[in-house]
Amino acid sequence: MNICGCLIHVAPDQAEAAAQSMRGTPGVEVHAQAEDGRFVVVVEDTSDRLASEIIMDLHQIPGVISLTLTYHHFEDLAESTPHPDALSQTTSRRLTL
Repeated sequence: MNICGCLIHVAPDQAEAAAQSMRGTPGVEVHAQAEDGRFVVVVEDTSDRLASEIIMDLHQIPGVISLTLTYHHFEDLAESTPHPDALSQTTSRRLTL
């Protein structure tokens, strides 16, 4: 699972149309919008697209001047799911010779 925080700068005269495009994109949440065309956006993986692919699509929205990745968190969901036969957390995973 990828969670990406982005700052997107959009031409102010195209900000509303860009905001609608962003809000209509699966995996995108607009958290803040400034009058000068800056947006704070969170992008997450969806079931069929990676966050990186979605970010590349956001670059193509008319009026987007720049998109900066300001935060990234990755978590392997397979590793966070408990497995009954897995070693316990207190067991060292280093090999002993």
